[in-house]
Amino acid sequence: MNTPEADAFWMRRALTLARRALGRTSPNPMVGAVLVRNGHGIGEGYHHQAGHPHAEVEALRNCAQRGGNPLGATLYVTLEPCSTYGRTPPCTTAILEAGVKRVVVAATDPNPRHRGRGLDLLREHGVEVTEGVHTPEATELNATFNHWIVHGTPLVTLKAGMTLDGKLATTSGESRWITGEASRRRVMRLRQEHDAILIGIQTALTDDPSLTVRRGRTQRSPWRIVLDTRGRLPETARLLTDEYAERTLIVVGEGISSRRLKTLQRRASVIVAPREAGRISLPWLCRELGQRQVTGLLVEGGGEVHASFLTAGLAQRLAFFYAPKVLGGRTAPRAIAGPGFPSLTAAPRLRNLHWQKLGPDLLLTARIESALPKKDEEP
Repeated sequence: MNTPEADAFWMRRALTLARRALGRTSPNPMVGAVLVRNGHGIGEGYHHQAGHPHAEVEALRNCAQRGGNPLGATLYVTLEPCSTYGRTPPCTTAILEAGVKRVVVAATDPNPRHRGRGLDLLREHGVEVTEGVHTPEATELNATFNHWIVHGTPLVTLKAGMTLDGKLATTSGESRWITGEASRRRVMRLRQEHDAILIGIQTALTDDPSLTVRRGRTQRSPWRIVLDTRGRLPETARLLTDEYAERTLIVVGEGISSRRLKTLQRRASVIVAPREAGRISLPWLCRELGQRQVTGLLVEGGGEVHASFLTAGLAQRLAFFYAPKVLGGRTAPRAIAGPGFPSLTAAPRLRNLHWQKLGPDLLLTARIESALPKKDEEP
């Protein structure tokens, strides 16, 4: 029997399945699907990674493996089934060929060129379609993919671990470890969820980080990006000498010497970017990364880099880890540096704030609402 309660129950199961692929499907979205007949689940699946079968096909295959019959069944899927050929055939074809009677969808395709097309096709062939079941959860699940597919640039998250007074390190540069073990585990998870991790050259020179991620069997190591306008990263840096050096991307500014450029290119991938006011153009870089299918970018600072993304209106989220410590110090590195905003009305606002306790630390996650005018608004 089709009831709102039953639809909500089975869609929650589909969302649970979709989350199993966290950090594995880029540049595709995470999707889960469940086949139900006479109130019983007869097949389920999720999209494992790009190039592999989509969730709907996985659910149909699972149904066949279990000896079930999808004819007349209801399919619950967290995202509108695709209706075009990509790396795999359209899921609408598989659904129609299986004889599915009803499709319940949580979220529609965010791509304006495809939105609603799959649902219209199903309706035209007599399939009953129900929309809007657990839509907010499904939309948030793929917030990174949705932003990239609409804007062509990665969704940017600013991450920092700091003291209660906003310091990243002592005046002497000591920073290991300000936050605790639970926070560091969460940082590892954050890195796994992103296609790339970005730092500035000062952080690279001071900390010599590795920016590593504990990878699963089907996960790639994310790109490790260094903003290095003048090409100062030493050849001995961990990012250029460890086992993941092939996943290091150095962004240098126009005008760098050809000799230095060739030296860096022997060690890693290099992008030569245009400059704005002497620094790498971040809007240009975000567009370039989007074209390279970087859907989610984790910016780990330092303070000048964080400030640059904020003042350019390029950051959409933040994840700030606060340790129960106070360092002080006029010259101690800060999580947000730069010249600052000239007024309260010019400063970005935070919404959807969420606090979480991680051992002795606190994690604040939030959406960043830029005070800059939108592209279609008058400045």
